[in-house]
Amino acid sequence: MKSLIRNIPTKPGIYLFFDKNKKLVYVGKATSLKSRVRSYFAGQKSPRPIESLIDEVKNIKWIVTDSVLEAIILEANYIKKYQPKCNILGKDDKSWNYLAITKREFPTLKAIRQHDLKQLSLAEQKKKFLNVFGPFPGLNTQAILKLLRKLFAYSSCSPTQARACFYYQLEQCLGVCTNEITSKEYSKKVVRPLTLFFKGNKKQLIKDLEKQMKSVSKDENYEEAQRLRDQISDLKKIHDVALLNKNFYTDIVTLRFTQHPNAVSGAEPKCDNIKRIEGYDISNLNTTDKVGSMVVFINGEAETSEYRKFKIQTVIGQSDVDCLKEILTRRLKHAEWSLPQLFLIDGGKPQVNAVKEILTLNKIEIPVIGIAKGPSRKKNEFLAPKILAKWLTQNKNLLIQVRDEAHRFAIKYNRELRKIKVTNKSFL
Repeated sequence: MKSLIRNIPTKPGIYLFFDKNKKLVYVGKATSLKSRVRSYFAGQKSPRPIESLIDEVKNIKWIVTDSVLEAIILEANYIKKYQPKCNILGKDDKSWNYLAITKREFPTLKAIRQHDLKQLSLAEQKKKFLNVFGPFPGLNTQAILKLLRKLFAYSSCSPTQARACFYYQLEQCLGVCTNEITSKEYSKKVVRPLTLFFKGNKKQLIKDLEKQMKSVSKDENYEEAQRLRDQISDLKKIHDVALLNKNFYTDIVTLRFTQHPNAVSGAEPKCDNIKRIEGYDISNLNTTDKVGSMVVFINGEAETSEYRKFKIQTVIGQSDVDCLKEILTRRLKHAEWSLPQLFLIDGGKPQVNAVKEILTLNKIEIPVIGIAKGPSRKKNEFLAPKILAKWLTQNKNLLIQVRDEAHRFAIKYNRELRKIKVTNKSFL
């Protein structure tokens, strides 16, 4: 099994577990397929049904997707089609969400819980909905509805309302509220593309949109051609890390704060499974040359192939806090980058709080530790959650190493940029 796991890519997608009879027993989604699958075979245990049956898994397959959103949809399609026993066991009706296209003149998209869906007969469902997609375990429904509105401009307004809706101002409504689009056109531009996407036919959808774009360009309808071009571009580069709620991240992040079976109430939870640490630093030599660094340590070793550097783009003046917010926001847009079990920040309380703020906005629950210089500048002060107190005592030297490496990498990048700037000036 270990040799098979080595071949799994670190990309988003779904993974499929099969038993000795070649029957699919579990399907799951991940931002990093390799990290997620590897965590099942690392000796960790949790109450989830698949954990108790992991010894029955005899083969693993996987399907890479372009984005987390497509992994979510593909997982839902597999659960619905194959009903794997470990996906079905122990699921509360309230924990399963569906997305439905309503049946009305200008259909909209809405979230519905499985419990509520079960209250409707099949005839009632057909009367209310054109299509129902799901189930979607661990889904941040508000985030997915927001993203799908940006991608497909589905309407939630009425053609009889007095003024243009809020989303029309954002160019996320095609003009249902302003009578700029007919029901037939809406079906072609919104309902069909949305349905194709939910059925996992993104390639066919893009092909159709490209064909439409050429057709309207030939008719000199350049405004519609531009809309289609932008939609195609957005479909090809979906930024969707915020789609996943804390339950999903609990599923993919291998750090778990679980009580030891023999521990008394109130004892400190175990947290000895921090494998991946990301360290961040800002190099800020003046108001114009500002950069950020991200270094990665896995199992205590630097993973230089996963280092990333950021040239600050939006911050005016010197503000490490705002610079950290920018680079964390940009980092979290990359669903193809594995998430860490710990964020380490070179800085004190303001910097740590800035990172927590960005994680909260993205509905991600991963602990953050800051290393600040004490008043004498000779002693490191660690700002960490109480739950990590014991782990921190044992790993201070590693964290200092990560902090120093992030500092070195940031300064190196800053010097590279300044050298390029000086070289360019010398040729003027």
